[in-house]
Amino acid sequence: MPKSAFFAFFLLPFTFLPVLGQSGGIKGKLKNMNGDGIANATVTARQNSKDIASTTSTSKGTFVLTGLKDGTYNIVFDARGYASGVKFGVEIKDGKTRDLGGNLILMVDRGSQVLIQGSVFYKDGTSVPGAEVKIERVNSDGSATKVRTLYTNETGEFTFRQPEGPKTFRITATHRGASASKDLVIEDANVYRMAISLDITRQ
Repeated sequence: MPKSAFFAFFLLPFTFLPVLGQSGGIKGKLKNMNGDGIANATVTARQNSKDIASTTSTSKGTFVLTGLKDGTYNIVFDARGYASGVKFGVEIKDGKTRDLGGNLILMVDRGSQVLIQGSVFYKDGTSVPGAEVKIERVNSDGSATKVRTLYTNETGEFTFRQPEGPKTFRITATHRGASASKDLVIEDANVYRMAISLDITRQ
């Protein structure tokens, strides 16, 4: 066998080895306007109008998408209850995982919202302006996680918006040392109305 053929035979495997390790990827974290991570969002790398690869965000909104060859991609973010987002011109090279950062924010889709409209009353039925309204999410184990604190307006009303999805909220109104709570079960995007009465009289 000629020497040139002998060397070519052994060099072929080494020629292809670097190509196998060329793929890279992206990572990052999706948040809403409140700073909460967005779970179960679909993250898709798109190139020349074709979906190349996709993954799903974790319960904390983090994601890692691998298997991308060198090139430029548009990264599309989709999550239920949110408007889709796109990050254009993301360049992947050298087989590395590119960090897109922890502030990838999706806006709430106004057509897929839970809207809670509530009123707080004195025990005689008149409105309570300036009452503190604490909103908590009730977890599966019965514990509660604080979501937001609001105050009723001059007509004793408050409004709270959330992306759709089954959940239970505990809403507590407090004024002049008196408190009252109600649990509100949310099933889907809709307008939910509620009233809370405090066991005090207007002064």
